[in-house]
Amino acid sequence: MVKRLFPVAACGGILIASISIVAVLVDGKAALDPFAASLTAYAAQDGGVIRWALGTLGLASLALLAGMRAVRAPVDGWPARFMGLWAWGLIAAAVVPAVAAGLGMTWGVGAGRFLSLAAFAGVPAAAAQMVGRFEGDERWRGIARPLEWLALAAGLGLAAFTYVALPGHGVMIGLVERLLLVAEVAILALLAGQLLRITYGPAVGAAVRNWSSGVSFAQIPADQIPADRAPADRILFGSVLFGRVSPIRTVRRSVSAGVGRPLAVPVRSGVPRRAVRQSRSRPRHRP
Repeated sequence: MVKRLFPVAACGGILIASISIVAVLVDGKAALDPFAASLTAYAAQDGGVIRWALGTLGLASLALLAGMRAVRAPVDGWPARFMGLWAWGLIAAAVVPAVAAGLGMTWGVGAGRFLSLAAFAGVPAAAAQMVGRFEGDERWRGIARPLEWLALAAGLGLAAFTYVALPGHGVMIGLVERLLLVAEVAILALLAGQLLRITYGPAVGAAVRNWSSGVSFAQIPADQIPADRAPADRILFGSVLFGRVSPIRTVRRSVSAGVGRPLAVPVRSGVPRRAVRQSRSRPRHRP
């Protein structure tokens, strides 16, 4: 039961962390330049919202990794290590105060940038390792191509972030870091969505099949349909029996001389078919 909660925890954590980060960046402090200030700078001055969001994203990544291992996804070895590096790096960046307000280049700034660089390097490396493995697994093959493109985008963003953070002295680091974070969160969301489908897809499909099997269709002659309910094109809504509703079906019948082909009327299996009342407003005509 706990294993089935990993996909839900991963999807929920990624969604909550993304919304929190976007909300802080949109309505942040005026003293911080959104293009020059990194996430660790916001984490030190926004009252802890960014730190909480980074920690939540790290925990969601750990739940994602645990869920993928629970369904025996091909992530053993280096992909799992890189995912762990990303998750624990985010948690460390959330716990360690990276930037002190009002100070320049301190040990906190260097530690924050190092943790961010180490964490952001984990997802592109893990995604690059997963692409080849997913192509050989039927369950994960569908996301191999999108994952490859996202890994390429994240790799380019990581190269730009490395240059800006180390020799570039932090120029435009905020913009580069946000673009890189978007690509990496997209990778996590893609993996979490596929994990959710693999975990709950068979159960949902079985429930739909059981629901559909509870409806059968009886053949009612068209000449027994009331005249005021006999248009050429009609949409029949299934009867609501025991909380089940049959699918909507469109039936076309011939109205030549008031007699047409048999009309399919949905009824539930095992329930006696009710006779259709004949309309008194229009007499029946037989050829």
